[in-house]
Amino acid sequence: MADMRTEWRALVAGALETLRLAKAPDSPEIKAESLSSEIPPDPAMGDMGFPLFSFAKTFRMAPPAIAAEAAALLSSDPAVQALGTAKAVGPYLNVFLAKGAAAGKTLEAIISAGSSWGRPETQKGKRIMIEFSSPNTNKPLHLGHLRNDALGESVSRILAFCGAEVYKVNIINNRGIHICKSMLAYQKFFAGETPESRGVKSDRFVGDCYVAYNTYAKEHPEQAEQEAQELLRSWEAGDAETLKLWKTMNSWAERGIAQTYERTGISFDKLYYESETYLKGRDEILEGLEKGIFYKEEDGSVWVDLSPINLDKKVLLRKDGTALYMTQDIGTAIYRHGDWDFNQLVYVVGSEQQYHFKVLFYVLKLLGYEWARDLYHLSYGMVNLPEGKMKSREGTVVDGDDLINSLRDGALEEIASKGREEAVGDAAEVAEKIALAALHYFLLQVSPTKDMIFNPKESLSFQGNTGPYLQYMGARISSILRKVEEGGAPGPDGVLTQGPLAGGSVKPDLLVHDAEWELLKALEDFPKQAARAAENHDPSAVTASLYDICKCFSRFYHDCPIITAGSADLGRTRLELVRATLIVLKNAMHLVLVPFLETM
Repeated sequence: MADMRTEWRALVAGALETLRLAKAPDSPEIKAESLSSEIPPDPAMGDMGFPLFSFAKTFRMAPPAIAAEAAALLSSDPAVQALGTAKAVGPYLNVFLAKGAAAGKTLEAIISAGSSWGRPETQKGKRIMIEFSSPNTNKPLHLGHLRNDALGESVSRILAFCGAEVYKVNIINNRGIHICKSMLAYQKFFAGETPESRGVKSDRFVGDCYVAYNTYAKEHPEQAEQEAQELLRSWEAGDAETLKLWKTMNSWAERGIAQTYERTGISFDKLYYESETYLKGRDEILEGLEKGIFYKEEDGSVWVDLSPINLDKKVLLRKDGTALYMTQDIGTAIYRHGDWDFNQLVYVVGSEQQYHFKVLFYVLKLLGYEWARDLYHLSYGMVNLPEGKMKSREGTVVDGDDLINSLRDGALEEIASKGREEAVGDAAEVAEKIALAALHYFLLQVSPTKDMIFNPKESLSFQGNTGPYLQYMGARISSILRKVEEGGAPGPDGVLTQGPLAGGSVKPDLLVHDAEWELLKALEDFPKQAARAAENHDPSAVTASLYDICKCFSRFYHDCPIITAGSADLGRTRLELVRATLIVLKNAMHLVLVPFLETM
């Protein structure tokens, strides 16, 4: 169908070029790639619409008259008839694709390509590094991290699907005063204990220490801060006992965080550690100072003038010459480019850091790094639960694992209530996958820039725009294929040798029902939405496409019987459409981290 749309664009351009030569021969040539097209709001109006307003001045004709003449030219061309018809609809030239030919091309393309179908290759040739997650080693991953992880992993998969070479990185924030606060609380309240002795997940244990520090700080604010700062100074001085405790607690936090990554399907090509990168960047700033890119204040601190980007100024080195967080990020970006020669680096970081990245990108450009022009901040909004805002230090943040466990338990209850334990096989494994589908789809169906409320109950629904609903449709399609093909798979020529549709052949010209046509168009639209998601770094384009496909399939399944289609050929052709739908669903679900289930 996509090829037919391209052919029609060329045909329409040809008709308009004929009119141009007759009416305005001195005007620029009309080329197919310059034409804009739209999807008519009502399927009854056609499959493609070409607005002709922009040609009115050139042709000195009203758009409806241009549409009428172009339609007449096309209808007189015998080659057009095999591709459909063109009609003038007001100022638009609307195209009605030949359903049989279009269906045949779409089905053949999907079935033959299989899991590789739908790759638009719009990102081919790009080497894109994506930084996401960036956890602190003083607490477990929480709901905000889960949104970050889902966005980073999904965008990585989408960009790779569209042809880019993707390199996923994660910087572990394993140093600083917040880490020392957890360490101090361990010394005071948990000395000698381990995650195993307390029977808790290792990162959760470290997070409990952080909460304990906050309780202590409320009772002894000055003393707590002073003690934490002293511990930080000991760490920076390389004190052996302090470093030993730091390494032990970091290993606990990292181990638990890694388990959550594995559980949620998140992976990285390389881990960076703040303890190894925080000193990077200082030399770059000093070199920039010598070149006059930056300037020094009277107290000896180094600054950058930000007036060219409508900001004030930013300190890059303190008066004692020590680096700041901005300095570290400057050095880390340069270091990473040396590690892996990217032409784009995407930072998946919350919207509260917009100022930071605007300054970071500007400073890197000032330093002369060409690749800095293609740095991108994938900014996302806050995510909370219906109960309200969460705070790590007060222990009101919802642990990511606890949230997934809750969703899993809810899915198990649903499976048990329907008596499906035996039917689904390993009920606990299926419930875990339903939980991940509920979580990831809910987090990704909203545009990243928007704040959102994660509603666990809504996310677990098996009806409506949810991950479990997509899984249910996938399992339903799998069940259809199993039942229809029971007793014999298609032979080499695609003809079923046994079963209710034995002898039936695939004949796409039989697919003329509105429900079949709408499903085909939804399938054919998926590559465009994948390309859009890649271009905008926004997985919600894929989630919307998935939901549209499932809605169209539901209508198709209701209106277009397969086994009782009336003929083996029609049933067999509809079965091919079912198989094509399954391929597209699997491809799309993988991009938004929704596990596919054969049975539910």
